[in-house]
Amino acid sequence: MNDLVNSSQLHIASIQMVSTPDLEENLAAAERLIKTATDSGSQLAVLPEYFCLMGLKDTDKVHMREAPGSGPIQERLAAIAQENNIYLVAGSIPLEALEANKVLNTSLVFNPQGKQIARYDKVHLFGFQTETERYEESETIAPGNQPGEFQITVNGLDWRFGLSICYDLRFPEFYRSLGEVDCHIIPAAFTYTTGKDHWEILLRARAIENQCYVLSSAQGGAHINQRRTWGESMLIDPWGQILANLPQGEGLIAGTLSKDKLKEVRSKLPALKHRKL
Repeated sequence: MNDLVNSSQLHIASIQMVSTPDLEENLAAAERLIKTATDSGSQLAVLPEYFCLMGLKDTDKVHMREAPGSGPIQERLAAIAQENNIYLVAGSIPLEALEANKVLNTSLVFNPQGKQIARYDKVHLFGFQTETERYEESETIAPGNQPGEFQITVNGLDWRFGLSICYDLRFPEFYRSLGEVDCHIIPAAFTYTTGKDHWEILLRARAIENQCYVLSSAQGGAHINQRRTWGESMLIDPWGQILANLPQGEGLIAGTLSKDKLKEVRSKLPALKHRKL
């Protein structure tokens, strides 16, 4: 492969975890997996939602929340990005909200120098109830109020990314509001119940309708708190094809984003230019 082809690609990795109620255990696992991604040549890595904590109670994350820009979780993430010389999208961590009993579920992005370059607070809050399951994120999480995005320059090429988290996936207008991006990044902790029926089809739909890559990083397995998450971290191309996936368990997937592929899809089917609304 020649240098010209290489320069039009970005090497990325998605990390899948089965996080526990132990913060240090989760941070150590994340650090180990990020190093594996770096050693395999990845230039950007993504962690899943709640990578740092899957608490025994929903309120556990409130007790662990940090002020924006300050705290042991954020300091550790900055150090990991710098030590590995990698762009790091840190799935989600709990940050302070205006209400004392709530947090913001926040995705932070660090550059290879360990500097935070982007932040996104989860906008759509999950609510789901059956006879055996109940989730109501609004009880402990305050919503964000705008989409997130960031841009990086690698080998002279600009790459634009959209940021979203888990339940945002169900709202196509949210993604369309960001305009043309190269890749939407979606850390998640999808439930097993909803994931088995909706996860893949929603991810592929977001890639197809926005003619961009989608990179999801998931929680995937049975957790100590009795929660079961779906997993299936995926890299999907702008034509909707699954390039890599990890069904369950801790690990990672790696792949490349290609400017040439983006141009190919958008030129042969210029749907983004055909929009009327």
